[in-house]
Amino acid sequence: MYKIAVCDHIHQKGLDMLFSQSDITTFNFADLPKDELLKSLDTIDVVITRSSTAVGETFLSSVPKLKAIVRAGVGVDNVDIEACSKRGIVVMNVPTANTIAAVELTMTHILSAIRNFPGANAQLKEARKWKREDWYGTELKGKKVGIIGFGNIGSRVGIRCKAFEAEVITYDPYILPSKAIDLGIDYTKQFDEILACDIITIHTPKNAETKNMITAKEIAKMKDGVILINCARGGLYNEEDLYKGLESGKIRWAGIDVFDKEPGTNCKLLDLPNVYVTPHIGANTLESQEEIAKQAAQAAMEAARGIAYPNALNLPSNNEQVPSFFGFYAELTQKLGFLCSQLDKGAITSIQIVAQGEISKYIDLLETYAIVGVLKPSLDDKINYVNAPFLAKERGIEVKKLAKESSKSYKNLITLTSHTSNGSLSVSGTVFDDNIIRLSAINEFEALIEPKGRMILFRNTDVPGVIGNVGQILGKHRINIADFRLARNKNNEALAVILIDNEATSDVMQELADIEACLSVHLVVI
Repeated sequence: MYKIAVCDHIHQKGLDMLFSQSDITTFNFADLPKDELLKSLDTIDVVITRSSTAVGETFLSSVPKLKAIVRAGVGVDNVDIEACSKRGIVVMNVPTANTIAAVELTMTHILSAIRNFPGANAQLKEARKWKREDWYGTELKGKKVGIIGFGNIGSRVGIRCKAFEAEVITYDPYILPSKAIDLGIDYTKQFDEILACDIITIHTPKNAETKNMITAKEIAKMKDGVILINCARGGLYNEEDLYKGLESGKIRWAGIDVFDKEPGTNCKLLDLPNVYVTPHIGANTLESQEEIAKQAAQAAMEAARGIAYPNALNLPSNNEQVPSFFGFYAELTQKLGFLCSQLDKGAITSIQIVAQGEISKYIDLLETYAIVGVLKPSLDDKINYVNAPFLAKERGIEVKKLAKESSKSYKNLITLTSHTSNGSLSVSGTVFDDNIIRLSAINEFEALIEPKGRMILFRNTDVPGVIGNVGQILGKHRINIADFRLARNKNNEALAVILIDNEATSDVMQELADIEACLSVHLVVI
């Protein structure tokens, strides 16, 4: 008999599915105190968790027979995925079951803001005042709605706003414009066009690129009386700057479901009368909770039986079908793809993977890691090692592979080339015998670089004084340089790859871009 443990509360429909299986014994431990829970998992094959159960070293030391973990929801912040991988435990989530719930909550916040529904409701019910003149709103019809991020949720919000006869425009550098245009929605590559909208709603993952995507600088460019909505991730809007914009009236209303620090009971935004808030309830519909539970139960059953691992977020490192060194090249390949997507944010049309040396025997396996890498910045937790090939095909991305038995430069070498609407970009890397991963080339620039942390890539004409100017700017902003590598090409150009310990703000990057010899500058985080 396979054994599945449910560690946190899920919808009864999911439990019914599990308890109806003749070859599976299900244990519902949702009401157990966590210290008691850890004493009850030593024979369990698969667990289903939500956010209440922390899956770290303490938890993992209590589950010696565990094969897989199913996170009944999207976020996996409570799961140590790396530790699970090292133990051969597959981690899965349920990323799409709450899509409609999140879309409809976004629309609720938009409509509440333009018609002032919560305020009118409170005045009538709590103050018992009938003052219709206090509640003149506006209409969504004819307004310009800007959508940042046009994935499963953003695109559906756009369709619904169009149904209200609003004008809709989206900014998402990771999609082909046709995805929006085919739905009758305008597409822009200029972020300032979004800032000029009447209503702005954001639907992106939270990463180094999108954190604090909206700050005082962006708010200053917005229309007076703009409405801002965030039902995606806390921290996409800078909360301090959002507070000031709301307090001054520059921002007329804000609808917020997610906070930088949760629970958000102490957030200053709650003190403002022109903020409508909900406690991160984007997934909280009966329908979505039922669907989450059913999908989680199905995934747990398939994993217990060894049939499949739907929406797997990791690939265990102890896979006996590949040599031990494969895992390091898999990590390298994914980092190469991740680097390409950060250096060129155009919509990807094709990628090519070239594997040289013994690793070339496993090029088919490396394909998945390359796709995950290039699509991770735009899809975040929507992409995994199972659905990656399907998502690439869905987006019209052609994947080419070339295997070579030997490499002139290194024992093994991986080169990944991405082609986008902006052009092409090639990055290469290798793994040394002591399992040290290194980038070896970016386009025609050759230099050994550790792909880790924050990196500034500064390309310039090869003239005296540039390194000094770069160092002076970073020093002025108290940004510590952890490593500095310089490469040159035949065209009298140089590329500096600078590993930094501190965050480089957009102002710092602009100062670097203003150096006379600068040809391009990028900040990437790997």
